[in-house]
Amino acid sequence: MAFFTSEYECKLDSKGRLTLPAKIKSSLPDSNGDELVLRRGFEPCLVLYPMVEYKKTFAKIAGLNEFNEEYRKLQRNFFRGNVQVELDSNNRLNIPKALLQYAGLDKEAIVVGTGKRVEIWNPDKYEEYLIQDPKEMSQLAQKFLDE
Repeated sequence: MAFFTSEYECKLDSKGRLTLPAKIKSSLPDSNGDELVLRRGFEPCLVLYPMVEYKKTFAKIAGLNEFNEEYRKLQRNFFRGNVQVELDSNNRLNIPKALLQYAGLDKEAIVVGTGKRVEIWNPDKYEEYLIQDPKEMSQLAQKFLDE
């Protein structure tokens, strides 16, 4: 099972390649990084899944009732632009231009381990989506961990 945590400041090269941090790479399942899926996040970021985790999410969303308009909308938008990617010999991930544009990525990125997946953010946008008030963090933790 994948276990990703922490955040890392990374650089993108002129071809849109991102070197995956060693700690993230070492947490990939035994497939050694050759079975990864990259997709648009719900927020303006990219989400990187090991294939084993992506298949779990895929099954949930693909299994929704196609006769429900909201489900179709979710499926259409969730699956659009998803791409299977591989790490090259230098542990770089080639990010397609459309995904770079979606996330506003240019020269720098923040790579964040979020449990079973990894988020890739424009550093300025990332700050906008972080909780600034410790009370809010405490309230969210209480709300969701007490369920």
